[in-house]
Amino acid sequence: MKIVRRMGDAPRLRGCGSGETCPDIFELSDSNFAVVGTDATDSLRGRLPQGVTLDPGERVVVITRATMVSAKRDLPDA
Repeated sequence: MKIVRRMGDAPRLRGCGSGETCPDIFELSDSNFAVVGTDATDSLRGRLPQGVTLDPGERVVVITRATMVSAKRDLPDA
């Protein structure tokens, strides 16, 4: 599995400098996506909607709205 491309603008273009939390979204060679964000698993675990479960290897990751909006143009429709 390899990173194929970044989805949206690079963090610096979104105003993220060094030493800050700089979320990012990448398309992978297997057509999945990788997300770099802040781990919020512990703080959100008890607040997940009913029926949502986390596998031991899964984490809830928070990214900024600006990161998602920037990536929107690069996300495929299907």
